[in-house]
Amino acid sequence: MIDRGSMSDGEARPLPYMTERGIALVTVMLLLMIMTMVGIMSITVTGLGNRMAWYGRTGESGGSAAEACVQTGVKVIQQTIDNGSLSAAFLDNATPAGPVPSGNSATLQQEIMGQSDNNLDISSVAPNTVVAVNGFTVRGDIDRLYVVAKSGGSLQFAGGYEGTAGGAAGGGVDIYYRIDCTATNVATNTTSRVTAVYACTVTGETCQKK
Repeated sequence: MIDRGSMSDGEARPLPYMTERGIALVTVMLLLMIMTMVGIMSITVTGLGNRMAWYGRTGESGGSAAEACVQTGVKVIQQTIDNGSLSAAFLDNATPAGPVPSGNSATLQQEIMGQSDNNLDISSVAPNTVVAVNGFTVRGDIDRLYVVAKSGGSLQFAGGYEGTAGGAAGGGVDIYYRIDCTATNVATNTTSRVTAVYACTVTGETCQKK
């Protein structure tokens, strides 16, 4: 026979194993709640980490696309000052299509050749170049800033037979250009921007980043 025990007023007294079973139930419930909270936090942290990694990769892609636009701008500048005019091969209506919008070609040639220094146009309104790179639309703006004589050279910018940036002493000049490129991915709402300044000449040397 199980002894249930009795209290002084005649009511049944709970046995020790009944109290322990209640405490065990509460402990298990608390542990389950803690484990659930830890699981939710782990999922949240993992998701945040994945999003951060994705944003990092997207930012790197945007930066690479903008840098590619800068290099395109350097090529356009160097060939234009070497040839004395903007090549039709750079226009978007050429075959294959080039990076320069045909409607902006006259303005770009003036900017590169010195008829429109420090032009106030911007890439978002009237871009000098437009290219698509890895899902990004990259718009570039090219501005001629100023001209300085090379060390030991004469300053005869646009001087007759010697051509743009030529000098009688053979030293020539450095023509400084700013190239500003913005890469935009509408699908991911991501924007990256790269701005660089290059010094260019017509002495057969490539433009040098400053």
